[in-house]
Amino acid sequence: MSTPERPSIDTKSPVKPSDEPVSKTKFHEYEFGGPIGAWGMMLGLPVGVYALSWAASKPSLPDVLASLRPALSRMLEGQGAVASTGLLVFSAWMGFQAVLERLLPGKDVEGCPLPQEPTARLEYRINGHKAFWVTALAAALLHLKNPSGQGLSRIYDMYPQLRHGSIAFAALLSVYLYVSSFFKTAKGKKKLIADGGQSPSKVYNFFMGRELNPRLGSFDLKVFCELRPGLIGWSLINAGMAAKQFQRTGGVSLPMLLVNAFQGLYVWDALYFEQSILSTMDITTEGFGYMLAFGDLVWVPFVYSLQSRFLAEHDPGMSKAACLAVAALNALGYYIFRGSNLEKDQFRRDPAAFPNKKTLKTKRGTNLIVDGWWGMARKINYTGDIVMATAWSLYCGVKNPLTLFYPAYLAGLLYHRALRDDAFCQEKYGSDWDEYKKQVPYLLIPGLL
Repeated sequence: MSTPERPSIDTKSPVKPSDEPVSKTKFHEYEFGGPIGAWGMMLGLPVGVYALSWAASKPSLPDVLASLRPALSRMLEGQGAVASTGLLVFSAWMGFQAVLERLLPGKDVEGCPLPQEPTARLEYRINGHKAFWVTALAAALLHLKNPSGQGLSRIYDMYPQLRHGSIAFAALLSVYLYVSSFFKTAKGKKKLIADGGQSPSKVYNFFMGRELNPRLGSFDLKVFCELRPGLIGWSLINAGMAAKQFQRTGGVSLPMLLVNAFQGLYVWDALYFEQSILSTMDITTEGFGYMLAFGDLVWVPFVYSLQSRFLAEHDPGMSKAACLAVAALNALGYYIFRGSNLEKDQFRRDPAAFPNKKTLKTKRGTNLIVDGWWGMARKINYTGDIVMATAWSLYCGVKNPLTLFYPAYLAGLLYHRALRDDAFCQEKYGSDWDEYKKQVPYLLIPGLL
């Protein structure tokens, strides 16, 4: 799970009319291959999730190839019943997380200024980390009270149903989001449409999302889906895989324990610092459509958990020394990731707390920090993210290289997002961004890239 921070190193300052985003009603250009790419991704992403989660359950690449043909012949058998059961279960999961968001105590905070109303800000409920712990407690209690002794291992047993259900739910949600974007708000106002949702192609608009901030009253659908169901679901799937391994072998391996611990920390970290997501590109700029709905509800829980899916059935044979070495790599990645994000967030909230930091004054009246973590690379937080992802996958060994898909995918995703962010900031800051890049020339890896 990673989302770009935009602008990642710009201090927060009072917004004036001249500070409105550079295009609030016009469409810029197609991304992701335009309408054809949108069609391809909408059809290909579900297939990719099926293929990856299936292949990650095999011990090696030759086993994947050997079982491919019979797997394809069985692929459509009984899928309707599987999907309907999964949709009911997944809908209940979404409802449970929505109830936690509404009822758990938390603080209400303001987001970034709205593009068409620079003096207006939406309010958001921040209590994600509490939802994480309540869910974990509920799962633990259900596991301990299960009379059959299965408990959380049912997540492993119902994996196909859950996967199908999440895909169906994301598709139905995307249809609702697209249709509802054409209606006015309860107060009779036109809804705020994202730049990427105003193209000449209806297919592309459906994929990218038209409405910027779809809401049911004060319940923000995009912010809710961005973190809670998918991320917490990811950690719960991991727990289910560990429970299945215990059921099969009578114990939980050190690689499985460490994958659960490190990925659980990553999920909790995102939810604990939930407020920081309000300034990310996904929230401030992207519409909410199929791309984000599928990514949040399907891709995150079922692709990011490939490591535990593999370890539930296979032992990579790693020594304790090797496990500890990979743990050190993970710690390095987390240190980079959290340290850089904290510095950015604290600098944005209170620049006066960093009197000795070197900054670049922009014509917009804001400052870009060119010191500390953010003097090393313009997206140094992404670097830490990729290092952690690599560490998690190394716990699966190398016999099945598809377990390394996640860090490879994440590196490509974050590099692409970094380029998109760079283009946005170039348009936003103009010549100031050119000067900034001279002072911080590296994008991801200091001294190399």
